[in-house]
Amino acid sequence: MCGIIGIASSKKDRTLTDVLVSSLARLEYRGYDSVGVASLDEGGIDVRKAKGKVVEVVKRKKINEMNGYLFLGHTRWATHGAPNDQNAHPHIDCTGKIAVVHNGTLTNYKELREELESLGHKFRSDTDTEVIPHLVEEFMKRGMDSFSAFKAAISSLKGSYAILMIMEGERRIFFARLDNPLVIGLGEDNKNFVASEYAPFLPFTSTVVTIQDGEVGFVTPSSVYIEKDGKVVDINDRIHKLNFSVISASKGGYSHFMLKEIHESPLAVKETISTMLSDEAVVEASRIISNANRVFVVAAGTSYHAGLFFTRYLNLSSLTAIPVIASEYSSYKAKSGDVVLALSQSGETLDVKMAIKKFRNDGASIISITNVIESTISRESDVKLYMRAGPELGVAATKTFVSQVASLMILKSRVLNEDTSYLAKAPQILEDAVEETEGKMKRWSTLIDFPSVYYLSKGIGVPLAMEGALKIKEVAYVHAEAYPAGESKHGPIALVSEGFPVIFVNPGLDELKVNMEEMKSRGAKIFSISTVNTNLTDNEVIVKSERDLEPFALSPPLQLLAFYVSVNKGIDPDRPRNLAKTVTVE
Repeated sequence: MCGIIGIASSKKDRTLTDVLVSSLARLEYRGYDSVGVASLDEGGIDVRKAKGKVVEVVKRKKINEMNGYLFLGHTRWATHGAPNDQNAHPHIDCTGKIAVVHNGTLTNYKELREELESLGHKFRSDTDTEVIPHLVEEFMKRGMDSFSAFKAAISSLKGSYAILMIMEGERRIFFARLDNPLVIGLGEDNKNFVASEYAPFLPFTSTVVTIQDGEVGFVTPSSVYIEKDGKVVDINDRIHKLNFSVISASKGGYSHFMLKEIHESPLAVKETISTMLSDEAVVEASRIISNANRVFVVAAGTSYHAGLFFTRYLNLSSLTAIPVIASEYSSYKAKSGDVVLALSQSGETLDVKMAIKKFRNDGASIISITNVIESTISRESDVKLYMRAGPELGVAATKTFVSQVASLMILKSRVLNEDTSYLAKAPQILEDAVEETEGKMKRWSTLIDFPSVYYLSKGIGVPLAMEGALKIKEVAYVHAEAYPAGESKHGPIALVSEGFPVIFVNPGLDELKVNMEEMKSRGAKIFSISTVNTNLTDNEVIVKSERDLEPFALSPPLQLLAFYVSVNKGIDPDRPRNLAKTVTVE
């Protein structure tokens, strides 16, 4: 949610606005409602911003005509104040000489605003962010230099933030972060970047420096300065090269990122399995879990559904594993001897971060699985595990879901001392499932013409049914609910009428036939995605699988069905309304 990009260049060049606009476009998938840009040259700061999409705001505000040495760009997802022109970022101080963009939320902004207004500062927006430029302005009035004033302002803030600031007369972009991601890209030709993530600047550089929580500093066109708690940070051991290519972050001939990423699932799982099987950290994580009193598996959304597989496997082996929806972490109490397994594709999900902080204070050890090297959650973990799914730009998690499942299967096999050779077939099963079901899912998508749909299953199929229901809600705006099939008789079946669509996710369980008959006899339109032939409906797709690999066979058709229903309805599945890829607010 919200996206930030800053560019510091030694040359005043009109092509910088093209770089800026393309960077903003690569932030769109995070979800946003307004766009803004600030540029700085000898004439001062120029701010242009408005509600709307990047392409609309760029055209309406003539952003391509802006010029300067330094640029800030922002895509805002409203938290404080309505999504409108005045609340769009950047925000400026009373003099217009300081401009700030911010991702996160400030919990003490009302107190700060009242204090600043009592000192004569004039506010133009309803946002929490606007207190920041006024604070810097106030501290400079009291005699501080620019960097000291910036640090003093940051130390006044409570909440979460990734902040960039430019100031008239300065050739540097100031930054600070706490509980929100921020990374630096070291470009060529005296040009540096700082952004919420890698994607905005990936076409221009793959050399990056991570910024950690509690750090402040600045980038110039040719240098980076970071400090924490007043001490200078040596960044040399943080400089590393990304292995994400520009091509891998583009659509590569597909109509949408979501479709491309579904087709990339076999490779993502292959890379994940190959890397994790040789990772010593997996051995350490499995040792800790084996000796744990209890294992809390903490995650949100799709990651939560992946986590349900892990808890099921451990509970069936008489180990105690508890699935925790991250935003409900306060309902649980850990103690010494417990372990938290934190799952997050981005590694920046704020609910998960808050949960692991709480459980660590309770005395638990932290193990994490993320898709981003040195993400905040991985850095705050005792053991860091990484899947290798590559960049995922569609808002709906697809290849990262199956990569999480693969990661968790490796981990549970290590914990249970199982042979892991069965996993070698997972990429081929995925590939076959994508190729063999896509045509049928395209046809089925025209049959899902009810406003609601049920996804039913049993056992290992229940998390898949939940994920299938989530996907069609996310990208196709179809109301969907998932139930254990046996539970459907205890209420949900009352809604079933003639033509009501019910999708059975069948990992080879004969028991589901009874439930299919129940729904069919009440007029439901039955669909079956199955590893066995049930002969109970014309709408059945059979996917090839082997024991314990059913999630890799059943996931692609569920994702493809959601995708094609979305496209049929004229919705952009890459950017569904109200959703963001990286959820950095509670």
